[in-house]
Amino acid sequence: MWEEFKKFAIKGNVLDLAVAVVIGAAFGKIVSSLVDNIIMPLVGVLLGGRSFEKLSVTINDADVKYGLFIQSVVDFFIISFSIFMFVKILNSIKKKKEEEVVEKKIEVAPEVELLAEIRDLLKEQKQEKAEN
Repeated sequence: MWEEFKKFAIKGNVLDLAVAVVIGAAFGKIVSSLVDNIIMPLVGVLLGGRSFEKLSVTINDADVKYGLFIQSVVDFFIISFSIFMFVKILNSIKKKKEEEVVEKKIEVAPEVELLAEIRDLLKEQKQEKAEN
């Protein structure tokens, strides 16, 4: 059982997931800093110095802090958009690399093309002889 677990834990998928979690946590800190230190102060300036976090209403003895909820929703959208842009950039870079590989594969020397044609003709002749 221990050997099976070691094989499972060492597989690339588990290691990839661990790396993704660590990078995701670091990326989350960067985005949180972006939201807390850059975007929300600018939004506060646009709102005349008001902060979402301080918005609340008191009902009987309960203090409903709906401003914190609004702040969480704004954080979610900013984080989601940041991740979307990050993934989009990575996909475009990956796509460019794949296109370069395809272009390199397409560029075949004329001698190689000629040899491939000769090979295909020889295969056809061999098949025809086998059928007869």
